[in-house]
Amino acid sequence: MEFEPVIGLEVHAQLKTKTKIFCACSTAFGAPPNTHTCPVCLGMPGVLPVLNKTVVEYTMRMALATHCSIRLQSRFARKNYFYPDLPKGYQISQYELPIAQGGYVDVEVNGSTHRIGITRIHMEEDAGKLGHDPHRPISMVDFNRTGVPLIEIVSEPDIRTPAAAGAYLRQLRAIVRYLGICDGNLEEGSFRCDANASIRPRDTESFGTRTELKNLNSFKHVEKALQYEIERQKEVLLDGGKVVQETRLWDPHKSRTHSMRGKEEAHDYRYFPDPDLLPLVIDADWIERVKADLPELPADKKQRFIKDYKLPSYDADILTSDRELADYFEDCVKCFEQPKQVSNWIMGSLMGLLNAQGKSIDQTPIAAPDLAELLKLVDDGTISGKIAKSVFDEMAKSGKSAHQIVEEKGLVQISDSSAIDDIVSKILADSPAEVKAYKRGKTKLLGFFVGQVMRATRGQADPKLVNEILKKKLAE
Repeated sequence: MEFEPVIGLEVHAQLKTKTKIFCACSTAFGAPPNTHTCPVCLGMPGVLPVLNKTVVEYTMRMALATHCSIRLQSRFARKNYFYPDLPKGYQISQYELPIAQGGYVDVEVNGSTHRIGITRIHMEEDAGKLGHDPHRPISMVDFNRTGVPLIEIVSEPDIRTPAAAGAYLRQLRAIVRYLGICDGNLEEGSFRCDANASIRPRDTESFGTRTELKNLNSFKHVEKALQYEIERQKEVLLDGGKVVQETRLWDPHKSRTHSMRGKEEAHDYRYFPDPDLLPLVIDADWIERVKADLPELPADKKQRFIKDYKLPSYDADILTSDRELADYFEDCVKCFEQPKQVSNWIMGSLMGLLNAQGKSIDQTPIAAPDLAELLKLVDDGTISGKIAKSVFDEMAKSGKSAHQIVEEKGLVQISDSSAIDDIVSKILADSPAEVKAYKRGKTKLLGFFVGQVMRATRGQADPKLVNEILKKKLAE
């Protein structure tokens, strides 16, 4: 029997506001435990929440960027459950009347575009964080994160492969970062995901029993966990068993999921409207003001890069995956108007350097105008491409400009044909056996001769000129 996976994702994005959603406590990450708290976020008796307007505006930005419709009136609800990191015994969220619904995101997987529906986007407060002592049977709770504003983005069950799930998450992360509403940091938990997975016989409409997957803190873990869970459910059904609706944890060390608890349904949370918060009313003018302030989004920027810069889809996809990276590319192209060469160097040498150092593009040791200056030296024949790579490495280490390094080290490319001619003549005179073999048909030896010339000139000879002179002399 052939099975089809059915996947839906629930993404929580922590909003980059200075203060929490219902109080004035700081949202800064990394403060000593329980120092960013007050009676409101700790749920003390008699306190009242006050909604942060910026949270609403950031949520509206995300709703508009994902083609959702925004409700002119929504309301908050209490989601009731007990856990030690939840001081009030309930979480303020939205349930029956979320702020936004009915959107979509288009993603590209293996050259095909897939449209993934968005059921809803709603606002809610985060819970605290538990820390477990590895040496004693105790746990400690830090309430700094309690009340930090979140948006939850719930997809339709439109995803059919783990790869599509990864592409959808990367696109959402790019959007929130372009909008400036979330830093998208998976390690710090400011962008996190729960996945719901089930399988059904292919060409059927009804859904199978789903499991929820948690502890997914990277795109790679999401894809691996989904692939494992799909295969696990197939084995269960083919062995005559039944898939149990439950929450499962992903163990990245063992590359498997294991059962955590039974999966709750909505009625288990006993949602009801929060009596301390008035309904949220948004007017059409506010929506239009937010819409007018939206930046160019990743999908639009990608199409512009393909059209205006004549870049392949692959290059444009990588360069627009991050707003700062796209800006770096365009700043470089302003100084050196050969987009494909700029793209090659950014995706090759620059991103290789940043990945090796664990840095992001905004921490690059080589500014865009400086990279453009290096590419100009290659383009006008001052240095060869091979020398340019060593100059690039020196620029990253020393902070010096390309011109300065080339002058200090005497790296200017030798383009004098008479000088190269003399060197070629000597190389051929010193290699009679290889010359004889070349003339008998072993033409691959041309590479040997080119290497000898480049070694003799410390890589400074113009490779194109070297090839021309060698071929001419070997044909004599």
